[in-house]
Amino acid sequence: MRKYELMTIFILDEDKYKRGSDAVKATLSQFGAEIEKEEPFGDRDLTYEVKKQKRGRFVLFNIKANPAKISDIDEQFKLNADLIKYMFVQVEEKK
Repeated sequence: MRKYELMTIFILDEDKYKRGSDAVKATLSQFGAEIEKEEPFGDRDLTYEVKKQKRGRFVLFNIKANPAKISDIDEQFKLNADLIKYMFVQVEEKK
């Protein structure tokens, strides 16, 4: 298991945000990823319009996941209409 930071941007509408967030958590648990921390970053303007949205709700997840499953998680996230953007970043372990 490796540590990753997962930055997500959701649609601002409260129902869509809740549905999208629940779907992200369900997908992560489906593929055996552990959510260590969930940190809301608030509502912010996007640099450019994405999926006809100019603002989004940013949430950072610190997760542990099997590197082989990241591509499967990525495929499921592409199907989530309430998730505007997301990015995985591998966290380097300190020695």
